[in-house]
Amino acid sequence: MFSGISGNVLILGVVSFLTDVSSEMIYPLLPLFLTTVLGAGPAFLGVIEGVAESTAALLKLVSGIVSDRTRSRKGLVLGGYALSSLARPLVAAATGPVAVLAIRFADRVGKGVRTSPRDALIADSSDPSVRGKAYGFHRAMDHAGALVGPLLATLLLAGAALDLRTVFWLSAVPGLLAVLLIILRVRDVERKRTSDGSVLGAIPRDGLRRYLAVLVLFTLGNSSDAFLLLRASQLGVSPARIPLLWAFFHLVKMLASTPFGALSDRIGRRRVIVAGWAVYALSYLGFAAAASEPACWLLFAVYGTFYGMTEGTEKAFVADLVPAEARGGAFGWYHFAVGVGALPASVLFGLIWERAGQGAAFLFGAALAALASILLLVLVREDPPEAQSPRSS
Repeated sequence: MFSGISGNVLILGVVSFLTDVSSEMIYPLLPLFLTTVLGAGPAFLGVIEGVAESTAALLKLVSGIVSDRTRSRKGLVLGGYALSSLARPLVAAATGPVAVLAIRFADRVGKGVRTSPRDALIADSSDPSVRGKAYGFHRAMDHAGALVGPLLATLLLAGAALDLRTVFWLSAVPGLLAVLLIILRVRDVERKRTSDGSVLGAIPRDGLRRYLAVLVLFTLGNSSDAFLLLRASQLGVSPARIPLLWAFFHLVKMLASTPFGALSDRIGRRRVIVAGWAVYALSYLGFAAAASEPACWLLFAVYGTFYGMTEGTEKAFVADLVPAEARGGAFGWYHFAVGVGALPASVLFGLIWERAGQGAAFLFGAALAALASILLLVLVREDPPEAQSPRSS
C-alpha cells in the first residue's frame, strides 16, 4: 500500500487524517449547537456555510499562485493548518451565533491558505509514476479522519457523557498534533520558482483551461451530498441510521481512493476520471429510480466509489498538465473552478427538485456528468506525466 509513497506524502496524509478527526468532531454537531444552545435559525446556518466556503474557494486560488512565487510551500501549509487548528475548538467558548460565524470564517481562511500549496507539495514530493497513488492515498487518509471524527464524538457524548462544549475543546488535541507533525517532519522540496510575476502569468494554459472548463460543467451537476441524505430519508432510512449510512459512505471512499489513484498511474488519468463520472451518472440515475432502503445503501456504496475514482485522479491530472514551477497556481485554479461550479450547483438542484420532482433533479445531474465525460475525451489531451523525479521527499 505504501510502496512509492514518499515521506512528505505519508506525513501530509497523517496530517489530513488528524485534521479531519478534529473537524468532524465539531461540524456534524454544529447545527445542533447553533439551534439548541445558541438559538440560531437555519437561515443563519446557511449564511455561515456560504461565507465560509466562498472564502475558502477564493483563498485557494490566491495561495496557490503565491506558493509558486515563494521559496517555501511548507510555510503556507503550516500557517493554514495552524490557523484552522487554533480557531476551530474556540466554538466551545462561543456565546452567540456571530462568534461561530467568525470562528468558522477563520477556519476556512486556514483551509484556503493551505490547500493549494499542500497539493502542489504532494506533486513536488512524488515521482510522476506514482502521482495518482500519492493523491489517492492522501484522499484516503482524509476520508479516514472523516470516518473516525464523528464516531469519536459520539463515543465522548454517549459513552463518556460529556457535553458539546467539552467535546469541542477536546477536538483541539488531534488538530495540534497535526501542526506539530508539519513542523517536525514535513520538508520543502527544491524547485524552480515561476519567473512571471504578472497576473496574466497565473492564468491557466490551454490544456488546463479546457480541463477546468469541463470540470466546471461537471460540478454544476454535482450538488451537495445533503440532498442524498434527504433522498435516503425518503427511502426509509431512519434518523438513527443516517449517521451509520454516512460513516459507511466515508468507509467506501477511504477504501477506494488509493487503488483507483494507482490505477490512473497505469492506464491514464482520463480513463479513470471518465469511468468515475460514468459511475456518478449511474448512481444519480439509481437515486432517481430507487424505491427501498437496501437500494439506498447500495447506491451510497456506488457513489462513494465515484469519489474514490476521481478525487485523487483529478488532482494528479492537474499536476500532469503543468510544469513544476506552475503547480501551485494550477491547483489554485482547480480548487477555484470547483468552488465556482459548486456554489450554483445546489441551488439549481434544489430548484429542479421543488418544481419538477427529485427524479428530474437527479436526471439533470446524471446528464451533465455524461456530457462532461464526452467533452473531456474530445477536448482534453492526455500527455504522459513528466519524466523528471522529485529531488527529495
